[in-house]
Amino acid sequence: MIWHLIAAVFAGLGAAGVGLILRLASGKRLPRWIIPACGGLGMLGYQIYNEYTWFEHKQQQLPDSAEVISVEEGQMFWRPWTFAFPMTKAFTIMDLDNLAMSRGDDGRLVEFILYRFEKAYVDQVSHQAYLMNCATREMLPLKGESRAPLTEEMRRVEPSSPLYQAICTET
Repeated sequence: MIWHLIAAVFAGLGAAGVGLILRLASGKRLPRWIIPACGGLGMLGYQIYNEYTWFEHKQQQLPDSAEVISVEEGQMFWRPWTFAFPMTKAFTIMDLDNLAMSRGDDGRLVEFILYRFEKAYVDQVSHQAYLMNCATREMLPLKGESRAPLTEEMRRVEPSSPLYQAICTET
């Protein structure tokens, strides 16, 4: 967080320097307010760049075995540019190296963990263990360290879903 603040300040200083050079190159015909205006635009530009590259930056930090399952984009009224170009707010991944497979009466059972990353003031990461029956496409969350199944929260997954494709067709 502190590094982004330092980078924004330096982006502002650099853009203000460009404004100063433009003012001097014009023989001081440009108004004096061009210098702080360029500084503010530089800081705003860096912040927008940082927000739109957050998803790619986080993906680069993940292991090669991590597969993105879903991406959530959205708009915010205090960021009016997101109405034209929605920004990634959260995404969910699964680590393909940490799948636990077993055989059940109905077919193959796969235990896995979904990790959800949310862009916030400080990035939020949460995880939840699940169990999926590949034959019936039923998925249910597992609670706690004991991995007790929460059968009341069982749901059926579509065969075209990226989650089902990653777990049941690629392994």
